[in-house]
Amino acid sequence: MKSILKNKGVIAGIFMIVLYQILMLTIFMSGYSAIPKNVPQLTVAIVNEDTQSGASFVENLEKQLPFNIITDDSLEEAKVGLEDRNIHMVIHIPADFTKNLSAQDAHAQLDYLINESNPTTVTSMMKTVSTEITAGLQAQVQSQSFEGVLNSMQVPADQSKQIVEATMGKVSSNLVMTNPQPAGMQNQMAPMFITMALYVGAMIYSMQSVGGLRSLQHQMGKWKAFFSLRMVNLLISLIAPLIAIGIYYMVQGYGMETFMKLWLLHSVQLFVCIEFTSIFIMLLGQGGMLLNLPILLSQTIANGTTLPPEMMPGYFKFMSHITPMFYSTHLDYNILFGGGKSFDYGIGLALVGLAAFAINIVIHHFKSARQPDAVKETVQQSVMV
Repeated sequence: MKSILKNKGVIAGIFMIVLYQILMLTIFMSGYSAIPKNVPQLTVAIVNEDTQSGASFVENLEKQLPFNIITDDSLEEAKVGLEDRNIHMVIHIPADFTKNLSAQDAHAQLDYLINESNPTTVTSMMKTVSTEITAGLQAQVQSQSFEGVLNSMQVPADQSKQIVEATMGKVSSNLVMTNPQPAGMQNQMAPMFITMALYVGAMIYSMQSVGGLRSLQHQMGKWKAFFSLRMVNLLISLIAPLIAIGIYYMVQGYGMETFMKLWLLHSVQLFVCIEFTSIFIMLLGQGGMLLNLPILLSQTIANGTTLPPEMMPGYFKFMSHITPMFYSTHLDYNILFGGGKSFDYGIGLALVGLAAFAINIVIHHFKSARQPDAVKETVQQSVMV
């Protein structure tokens, strides 16, 4: 037993068990602590078209709602912000809201607009808030009516009953869900699952391919081997995503146009992820996985499928800008369900890939072509396999 515990492989395994616990719990606990602490960072736009008492109603909502409230947008401007995910719910107060409240046979309606092409935490939270707002206003209207009845002792019982019944359902809500998702949680999680599967595959592939590069450059030449590997990476990036997309399409199909868009997106994403994860392998060899692992775990929160950027703690918000998964998952949202800023997300993904490619060129330039330790390590791995 002592000899086993002294084995380098066993020691490395124990180290990884300890390290993985520390990384996973530290990253996840700090990331998910944003709920509900950072809820006030979410934005709700209130569009008031009621010139009678709408202003006072807006003022009350601003005091009650724990969000960043915007009141100066038009309905069309608010809809654009909602589509771009800069606004997380739009509350529309129609021009006839007060008039219908005071009319005996009319119903006052509030409109709630929610973009469903968002993390489920956001959509479910906004649905709950819309229900609470309507219920609170309904209770307020009923309370005022009851008070009036009780103060009018001369009102006959039958008439009093009619007045009370008239207040029931006086206020209704019109919940408008834009960019609806198909039923099934697999659809909600598809952007994260597809992107994550390809990212993990790219990370493992980078570890193996960089080891192969260090041995092949002695045969092919330093730069010829480097760019030949990039051509292979490009070919793999075109073919490999067909597996993930094909599996998803077996569960939920969207048509050939959507299939082609997903294929193009994840081909680019896979190539970017290979370049991105190769940085640390190029720099540190197999030890680069010790940096790739926490970056991968960080992106499970920074990719924006569980928390919107507005709610992310600073570290994760920073990671969302410099890592590929955030841009890929949001482009998935747009392709599968709908949404805005596709051009911005595409540019962001391309910039991450170009930056990673440039960094790998710099690292390869300064790395000596003679890497006896790396070659030996690669040969040992090949023998073990």
